[in-house]
Amino acid sequence: MTRSASKPAGSFQSLKSLFDDYQVNKNKYVTKEYQDYGLRLAYELDDVAHKSLYIKLAKEERRSLLEQARSYVADAKAQSKARLFMWKLKQLKSDKR
Repeated sequence: MTRSASKPAGSFQSLKSLFDDYQVNKNKYVTKEYQDYGLRLAYELDDVAHKSLYIKLAKEERRSLLEQARSYVADAKAQSKARLFMWKLKQLKSDKR
């Protein structure tokens, strides 16, 4: 973060000015970490229409499985990232059993 040019060095800044540069998700309905993770996953997979599914997965599935499937999709060139993610997650779950 850079200092404001109008303030001399060593002077205090307001709290509001310290956080002006940060982008905060202003979704007031997200109160838990798994909800935030599920929403970020839905946006990353370009499947916002099914965001409740990703929130449920983030709540109930192991994070390591979700991260493995997410990284697999990030490296792949797929038409439907969401379908590839669900396929890989299913495959990882069956391998663990």
